[in-house]
Amino acid sequence: MDNIIFEIVLIFAGAAILATLFLYLKQPIILAYIALGVAIGPSGAGLIDNPHHIEQLSHIGIILLLFLIGLNLRPDRMVGLFGKVSALTLITSLIFMSLIMLAAVAMGFPLLQSLVIGAALMFSSTIVGLKLIPTTTLHHKHRGEMMVTVLLLQDILAIIIILLITGGQESNIPLTVAFLIFKLVLLTVISFYVVKYVITTLYIKFDTIREHTFLMSLGWGLMVAGTAEYVGLSFEMGAFVAGVSIATLPIALIIAEELKPLRDFFLILFFFSIGAQFDLMVMQDVILPGIVIAVLIVLAKPLVYRWSFNITGEKDYISTELGIRLGQASEFSLLVAYSALASGLIDQRSSYLIQAVVILTFVISTYWVINKYPTPISSVASQRRD
Repeated sequence: MDNIIFEIVLIFAGAAILATLFLYLKQPIILAYIALGVAIGPSGAGLIDNPHHIEQLSHIGIILLLFLIGLNLRPDRMVGLFGKVSALTLITSLIFMSLIMLAAVAMGFPLLQSLVIGAALMFSSTIVGLKLIPTTTLHHKHRGEMMVTVLLLQDILAIIIILLITGGQESNIPLTVAFLIFKLVLLTVISFYVVKYVITTLYIKFDTIREHTFLMSLGWGLMVAGTAEYVGLSFEMGAFVAGVSIATLPIALIIAEELKPLRDFFLILFFFSIGAQFDLMVMQDVILPGIVIAVLIVLAKPLVYRWSFNITGEKDYISTELGIRLGQASEFSLLVAYSALASGLIDQRSSYLIQAVVILTFVISTYWVINKYPTPISSVASQRRD
């Protein structure tokens, strides 16, 4: 316990110092947290030599992020958007997987491992994409809703791939997908009924006690997230369902504001853990192919997304912005890599390649988005939107 406390002290003291320096230098503050992970993690000073438990704690930040997103999105709009972009998400994901797979094969990786590398890196980052989009755009503008819908559909695809890797290679794929969708729909329906007949009643009865409102909301979000993980979905999907289920309540926006500081606390740990996993010595072997694939991703994804969103009828400037904001690999890429490595589908070198590409695309994409579009963390006042 003392070690965990000491590590958290180190992380937040270091983050405060490094974030201040990055802001003085007009650099993205997210990158300060990643740089801190590299500096004091296992491959740096080694002050934190086993960041695994920090990584587990940081996952709460992603759960809270998805819960807050759900709190601010209208269920009726989401249903329509899922129908609109489901084919787009599937087609673009297949295009990205094919491009990355071909690049990996061209650089000497075996065909099967290249396929896994492509599958892992075809997704965009929920946490980077949503962290860098202003709250007003995310919750009250069409482009924010489109972005969330694409990312959630990609999360479903990622879960399917992980299920197939960890034991479903020989199973019936259509049946696996159908059962996954069934569980998601069932969880959603049950959640809405619980909110309607239980949660809403408790909110009304104790509406003057803000601490109870905070605890009820946090408890509800984490409970549904945990249930989703238990039945084979994911913490993130469950948290989003929990948020959407109470989004129509008048108190939803108040809950969202109260939970933001807690979310940001854990997201700092998340970005730190990303940096702490970057082993400079080991990555030397894959840094060249990592740079090539990272550049391919940050260039190809915006172009393909722009083309695909234009086909669905979006205005060109919206399609361009969505493409650039989605132009990176995903935190789910790391989960796919870990699952594939454990199952023997890829070797250590391919796993390190995926990790390197994720970190590189996080850095490149963050710079691109912050310098081109409004974000909540821009160092330039005119570009800062909360």
